[in-house]
Amino acid sequence: MASETAIEGTTTEATATGTEQPQQHKLERKWTFWFDNQSKPKQGAAWGTSLRKVYTFDTVEEFWCLYDQIFKPSKLPGNADFHLFKAGIEPKWEDPECAGGGKWSVTCGRKAILDTMWLETLMALIGEQFDEADEICGVVASVRQRQDKLALWTKTATNEAAQMSIGKKWKEIIDVTDKITYSFHDDSRRERSAKGRYNA
Repeated sequence: MASETAIEGTTTEATATGTEQPQQHKLERKWTFWFDNQSKPKQGAAWGTSLRKVYTFDTVEEFWCLYDQIFKPSKLPGNADFHLFKAGIEPKWEDPECAGGGKWSVTCGRKAILDTMWLETLMALIGEQFDEADEICGVVASVRQRQDKLALWTKTATNEAAQMSIGKKWKEIIDVTDKITYSFHDDSRRERSAKGRYNA
């Protein structure tokens, strides 16, 4: 049977083998990192064929280990994307949780700022800082040659009140003063450069 011991302000758990393991800090829900490298698409390959599930985590400690070692957008090659989505939701328009949704988007010209906005967004998501957390599917960091982009994906595009609340909160979290735009996935499917439906 495991017993807990407090040592110098940290909680550890003694295991049956006698070694002490730090107590893990569980998150409200599980999250999954995904990676997509579109820099070398195969001829005729459908979108999403290069999308790979990387790791699902549910503790603060796992998050920091992954983030510190791997998941900084500035480390990505051009035309690559990092995604963090709730476990069970694929970062695709076709996923049932995303199908009727849309995304808030912000562009960024400098990698250091992209890394900061990405980290602030990740911490807000796993820390459940949005009032409408159940409306959020995940976030995508897209590294491109001209400018990089962050997109916060949500479930119900037609719920304007929820989307506006999420957009305003996200602007505050990532410290952006410029206008950000929300587009419906349905519009984006029909037109490559779909017009935004909401602005925050």
